[in-house]
Amino acid sequence: MGNNLDALTTVFTEFYYWVTVVIMFLIHVGFCMYEVGASRRRNHMHTLLKNTMLIPLVTITFFFFGWWIYWAFPNGPFITGGLNLEAGAANLPTSETMATNLGDRITGVFWAAFLLFSWTAASIVSGAVIERIRSGAFWIIAVMIGSVTWIIDAAWGWHPEGWMVKLLGYHDAYASGVIHGIAGGTALGVLVVLGPRLGRFAADGTPRVFVAHNPWLVTIGLFLIYTGFWGFYAACNVPIISPEGIGGQITGETWTATTIYLTPTTLGAITVNFLMSLSGGLLVGYLVSKGDSFWTYSGGLAGIITASAGNDLYHPIQAMVIAGIGTWCAYKLHYWVERTFKIDDAVGAVAVHGYAGFIGLVIAGFVLWGYPSSPYEGYAAVNPLGNTIGAVIMFFVLGFVPAWIVSKLLDAGGLLRVPREVELMGLDFKTLHEEEQARRDVRDAEKALV
Repeated sequence: MGNNLDALTTVFTEFYYWVTVVIMFLIHVGFCMYEVGASRRRNHMHTLLKNTMLIPLVTITFFFFGWWIYWAFPNGPFITGGLNLEAGAANLPTSETMATNLGDRITGVFWAAFLLFSWTAASIVSGAVIERIRSGAFWIIAVMIGSVTWIIDAAWGWHPEGWMVKLLGYHDAYASGVIHGIAGGTALGVLVVLGPRLGRFAADGTPRVFVAHNPWLVTIGLFLIYTGFWGFYAACNVPIISPEGIGGQITGETWTATTIYLTPTTLGAITVNFLMSLSGGLLVGYLVSKGDSFWTYSGGLAGIITASAGNDLYHPIQAMVIAGIGTWCAYKLHYWVERTFKIDDAVGAVAVHGYAGFIGLVIAGFVLWGYPSSPYEGYAAVNPLGNTIGAVIMFFVLGFVPAWIVSKLLDAGGLLRVPREVELMGLDFKTLHEEEQARRDVRDAEKALV
């Protein structure tokens, strides 16, 4: 490790990312509770296992090729250069840094932080499609977004050398688009092909409300997501770095924390902005929904997501106002899309994550117009056009389009949606049948004893 200062910096950084990974695990706990609470009773175990099993599937595929994509693809499809094979080679599953290696204390925890981002992206899609998608189809889509499409967008727009940062001035410090925009777009691409749940729309097209069976579980799930999202914010930072380690001039003379782009920030600043954007989203969610509990709590999440693109630079009042604007737009767009296109998004995931994330990117381009996107010379400054193009890339190009194509292929093979009779009976029908058979066996045994 060199001298003692380097050693302390390395150990601190290792522990910092380890803690953020543990906190971010609560996001997945929250999503599981949230989805089960929102689903109807005959679909509980299917909903839970569908979301649970993405953990091993995405983890393994992310280890084998997802992590390599982030390091190998920052130049895009040969826009600012070719594949970065040298950086990619150091992050292959066969690399010594990807195994138990006391000489490298950072790669493992940094990999894990990105892996938890992958789980989050896949879980966002999971909630939108409950009660009618086949588990196998969802797991294919989960691997697609968790280990391919979102990590491509991270390489393009979240890597300090990403082509979108260099050429567009793209700025998305806490992943309004990189995670949430692409996940919302992916969910919409799947829903267009998957179709609504049976009975969700009346014969005249009027939407019917399927009430969540357990609002308490939904509420607790969302609070756990808030908590995990706080850790997510911290994981998007580099905790401590010297000016020499960056090679730029805008960090001053002291060691500092930076964003993923290596621009300076502080945990104190993002904590204030996180809480202000949460508050702005909750208030507007309550007002626009006229006190509906589901949209109040979802509004808090939409607010955080909207402000996340620029929460490293916003004033706290800006964070609050921007969060409120995004929440209002997401709520209105959700019901307009539902009525117009008969899209059945079971938990509002497309709106809360996709629409809010897209809007947040566009707003950040205007509010932060002219700010440096990077400490390195020659990079475009943050600007409205760059962030709007970035929002389109995240939501549509890497989100909606791949998901729609994969869903169409699965649907053509009869692999996307469960049969009608299974959906009517409930996707837990096999488990319920076994439970009923067990009850019959007990009754028969009791009769035999009499």
